[in-house]
Amino acid sequence: MRQPIVFTSEQEMPPMAVSLADMGHNRTGSWRYLRPVYSEKIAPCKNACPLGNDIPRILSLVSEGRYEDAWRLFRETSPLPGVCGRVCYHPCESFCNRKNLDEALSIASLERFVADACFDLEDQIPERPRRSEKIAIVGSGPAGLTCAYFLARDGYAVTVFEAASQPGGMLRLGIPPYRLPREVLDREIALIARWGVEFRTNTKIGQDISLEKLWEQYDAVFIATGAHQSRALNIPGEEFALTGLEFLKAVNAGKTVNIGKRVLVIGGGNTAMDCARTALRLGAQPVIVYRRTREEMPAIAEEIEEAEHEGAQFEFLAAPVAIHKLNGKLEVQCIRMKLGEPDASGRRRPVPIPGSDFVLRADAVLKAVGEEPDLSFLAERLETSEGIVLTRSMLERAGVFLGGDAQTGPSTVAQAMRSGKEAAQAIQRFLRGERKPKAVKLEEALRVNFTYFTHAPRVPTPQLPVSERISNFAETKRAISPDQARAEAQRCFSCGVCNQCDNCWVFCPDAAIVRVNGSYEVNYDFCKGCGVCAEECPRSVISLVEEEL
Repeated sequence: MRQPIVFTSEQEMPPMAVSLADMGHNRTGSWRYLRPVYSEKIAPCKNACPLGNDIPRILSLVSEGRYEDAWRLFRETSPLPGVCGRVCYHPCESFCNRKNLDEALSIASLERFVADACFDLEDQIPERPRRSEKIAIVGSGPAGLTCAYFLARDGYAVTVFEAASQPGGMLRLGIPPYRLPREVLDREIALIARWGVEFRTNTKIGQDISLEKLWEQYDAVFIATGAHQSRALNIPGEEFALTGLEFLKAVNAGKTVNIGKRVLVIGGGNTAMDCARTALRLGAQPVIVYRRTREEMPAIAEEIEEAEHEGAQFEFLAAPVAIHKLNGKLEVQCIRMKLGEPDASGRRRPVPIPGSDFVLRADAVLKAVGEEPDLSFLAERLETSEGIVLTRSMLERAGVFLGGDAQTGPSTVAQAMRSGKEAAQAIQRFLRGERKPKAVKLEEALRVNFTYFTHAPRVPTPQLPVSERISNFAETKRAISPDQARAEAQRCFSCGVCNQCDNCWVFCPDAAIVRVNGSYEVNYDFCKGCGVCAEECPRSVISLVEEEL
C-alpha cells in the first residue's frame, strides 16, 4: 500500500502553475434562471395572531431584558396584554416553527410575564390633535375595549356604555378569577381610560338610553354587546337547570350559590369547563355531559385538560332528554349517542342510540351548550345567512357598526379584540370618507434550516398544585422568572428576519454576495442562481424567483 506524501512546508512542494488573476472577466450571471432575493417575511406566529402582535420583535426585546420596550410594543397592537397572556388560546404557538425541532415557544407565558413585569407602567400619551367627532360604544367586553382604545389613541372622543356596574363585559362576568385576576383586568381598563375614554356603567341600551338617541348624539356607534344569552336545551324540565353563564356571573360577583355536592354540566365548550372548575372550588363534584367525544369538544384543549386534572368527570356520547325533580334532587334522563356523518360545523353529528336510556342524579344541573347575542333592543329584526340578527333600519343607517360576539356569536377573547380593532379602523375610514384598502398578502417564513439551531427545552409554566387550586379562586398559573423569560425568548428563531449571520456570504461559491452597511446585496453579474444561499439561510429570508426570460 502506498504511503501518502506529506509536505511539511511550501518549499517542499514541487513547481506548479498558479494563476494570480481573478475571474472578474467571466460574468457567469448569464447562466442563471433563478434569482436570489432578500425579503424579510412575516413569522407564522405573528401571522396567526388575531391582533398582529409583532411577536419575534417582542421576544427579541425580552431576550435582551428590555421588558418595558417589549410592553410598549405590545400596546401598539393590543390594549390587553395582561389579559391575553392569561386567557388567549394562543394560536401563535400552534404555528410556531420551533415545534418542528422540539417544542413551540411559550408565547402566552412571555406575554403574561411582560405585562406583569410592567404592571405599574403607564402609556406615554403624546400630544395629538383632538378630533371633533364623537363615538359611542355599546358594551365594554374585549371588542368594545379594543375599539375604544384605538379610537382614543387616534384622538377621537369615545364614550363606552356598559349595562353592568363595572366595565369588562364577559372578561369580568364570565371568566373566573382563577384564570383572570380582577386586578389585572382593572389595571388594563384603567390604562384605556387614561387615553380619555369615558365609561358610563349601569346604562343599558334600550332601557336607560335608546339606540335612536345614540344615533342622534354621536357621529358613529359601535355595538359590541357580546353573547350573554344562553341557548336552550329544549327538553322537558329544563326550568330545573341553571344556565352556566348566570352561574358564573353570580359566583364571579361574589354571591353565594348553593349547588350541592354533585353537579351535572351539560355542554363541551369553554363555558362548560369554567362551570366545572368553578363547581370544584365550591366543593362539588362536577360531571360534564357531552353528546360527542372528547376530540370534538369545542373547548380549548388546555381548558379540558385542566378540568380533568382538577377532578372533573366526563360522560361522553351522552345527551339529556328530560330533567325531573324528585324530593329536592334532580334526575336527568339521558340517552347514549353515536357519531354519524359530519354536520355544518365539520364535526360528526351525534345520533341517538334507541333503547340506551340511562339516568344521572345530581343536586344541580348547569346548562352550558353555548351562548348567543341578545339583540332584543333592536326592532324589525332581520336574520342574515350567518344567523346574525340585525335590523333593516340599522343596515340602512350609515355610521352604525356591529362587532365582537354580538356579530359572530361566541368566539375567543382574541378574536373579539380583533373585531374591535377592525371596527375602529372601519369607523375611522367612515369618518374620513376613505375606502377600505386592498389586503396585502404577506409571505410567511415557513422554511427554517434546523442545522443552525440547537435543541432547547421549553420553559414550563408554573402552576399551583391541584390540592391548592380547588380550595380557592387564586390564580392557578404563575409567572415565569426573569431568567426563565430571557431563556425562553432566546429560543425564538426570529423567522423571516435577517440577523446578519453571514451564511450566505460565506457559502456563496461565486463570491457574488456583498456585505453593505449591515445588510447584503447580490452581484447578479456573477450569481449563477445555484440556490446555496437560500438553502443555508437559517431563517427563510432569501427566496429564489424565476428570471424573466
